[in-house]
Amino acid sequence: MVRLHRVELDELEMPLVEPFETSFGVERRRRFLILRLESEDGEIGLGECVAARDPLYSGESVTTARWMIETYLLPLLWRQGALEPLVFREQSRPWRGNSMAKAAVELALWDLWARRRRQPLARALGGHRRRVEVGVSVGIQPTVPALVRRVGEYLADGYRRIKIKVRPGWDQGPVAALRKEYPDLRLWVDANQAYPPSAAPTIRRWASRYGVEQVEQPFPEHALAAHAALVGGARFRVCLDESITDAATLEAALEMRALTSLNVKAGRVGGLATGRDLGRRAARARMPAWIGGMLETGIGRAHNVALASLSPFTFPADLSASDRYYQPDLVKPTFELGPGSTLSVPTGPGIGVEVVESVYRKHLRRHREFRRKTR
Repeated sequence: MVRLHRVELDELEMPLVEPFETSFGVERRRRFLILRLESEDGEIGLGECVAARDPLYSGESVTTARWMIETYLLPLLWRQGALEPLVFREQSRPWRGNSMAKAAVELALWDLWARRRRQPLARALGGHRRRVEVGVSVGIQPTVPALVRRVGEYLADGYRRIKIKVRPGWDQGPVAALRKEYPDLRLWVDANQAYPPSAAPTIRRWASRYGVEQVEQPFPEHALAAHAALVGGARFRVCLDESITDAATLEAALEMRALTSLNVKAGRVGGLATGRDLGRRAARARMPAWIGGMLETGIGRAHNVALASLSPFTFPADLSASDRYYQPDLVKPTFELGPGSTLSVPTGPGIGVEVVESVYRKHLRRHREFRRKTR
């Protein structure tokens, strides 16, 4: 049995191509964790933690994720022996929460598992697509005309589906302007929990009037009843993201009819295995599911693209090309937008991309290395 030999846990910080503003703040630089697992036979597995610098989008942060990985998850890897992602998922269940920290480890294990078998990660997960359809997520802009121009640039690049961030005071006006300028635009909006449940009639009115195809997570994550009320009679899909953390929360939402679309973010829900399970459950409910992004570098993007290649994920993913967020990216080859607003699924072993070490070292802020103790 091949065991774990060495672990590197690195903290990096990279500037975004442009500021990304949502209802909970503006990100100009992203600080994040990269985990490298090395087996005794010299193979490497890479995982990216999507926790941000501050606990705004979720209760986790770079600091809490690093502590969780060092204190609980790495000792589990040393003890568990077999480098099996599904075994890790089961053995880490007793520790509640910390899904982003767990996902970073699980993603690295999947990459290592597939590389050791000389198998693309997409195939290891059961994926079949060679290309996955994607869209682009556009943050809140300084002005409505600036938003219209930015969306026009993305459409010229070849993106077919646009999602814009909204919040109270930045919703009807931007949506109306986009619909006027681009009458046939496939338009989604994402509120990141910014609205109180009492805003449902207002949301229903402007979303229906301007042909919004999907409204994502308008209310707080635990407000399933409010989302269910919005679903009733809506002419658009109501998508849940932050509300769905595992199989149990998805079952509760399905029972309440609180969603008509599902956003799956592997880095947020604990990893690829859970993400795959959520997609399959949505498919059994005949509900469209799709893969969301968390401003990942090419490492996390490669994991996401592999998951998006699975059949349950039928809506365009929020992944975009590498140059949407980072120039240059951490990996080669980079992800480039292709025909039909698609990204190609890597065919090399594991995640199918390699780290550009010069770029990696440039943005490295903290490095820790752990080795198996020998007697």
